[in-house]
Amino acid sequence: MQFANIEWRENKEAHQPYSIDFNDVYFNTDDGLAETEYVFIAHNQLQQRFSNPNLSNFTMIETGFGTGLNFLVVSALWLQLAPRDATLHYIGIEKMPLSPADLTRAQALWPQFTDISQALIKQYSTLKTGINHFSIAAGHIQLDLQADDIMLVLPQLSHIADAWLPDGFAPAKNTAMWSSEVFAQMARHSKIGTTFATFTSAGQVKRGLQAAGFEVSKHKGFGKKREMLSGLFNGWVL
Repeated sequence: MQFANIEWRENKEAHQPYSIDFNDVYFNTDDGLAETEYVFIAHNQLQQRFSNPNLSNFTMIETGFGTGLNFLVVSALWLQLAPRDATLHYIGIEKMPLSPADLTRAQALWPQFTDISQALIKQYSTLKTGINHFSIAAGHIQLDLQADDIMLVLPQLSHIADAWLPDGFAPAKNTAMWSSEVFAQMARHSKIGTTFATFTSAGQVKRGLQAAGFEVSKHKGFGKKREMLSGLFNGWVL
């Protein structure tokens, strides 16, 4: 198992993790939680979708699990809004996951998610290369953390996503996470209407998703980012 090589840099009132491997931040240093809510929650319409009284299950796939911030926010929203007997299946793909100590330190930055975080951390010490199954909230949340290269994981998946969270490091710094092969695999694991939202507006990402069959729209970005992308799978290729 190759854990992420990070350092903790002082920012405002706390130290935050920084990737030495990719020379990039794990989340927005001004307000990572607000960025997650704006980019991934709002632009995948998760509040409305989780509130559907007929919902029985929902599958999300995140490319780049990182600190688990997106997982914490999505899980908390699920427990708040989804029917009590519904199940969230969350698949996170991360080639170089945080060590147990670093994950614990990172998730302590968001004490409002302590219950979910502690349930994950108790199981995280068993992390191994490949697929790791974690059960949260009496089984209402099933996390499959795939600790491996994304192009080894995606071709082997059998799941169809309801929503995608493409959240690797910036495309210019982590090209493998934003390749045409990845976008083609995203299409293979989507159905008509599957949504995505991502912090980046890079042209290669927009064009790659369109070529794979996604309808792509630009929106105002969060904070200092000028623009972001979101959209849905149409099932056709340009």
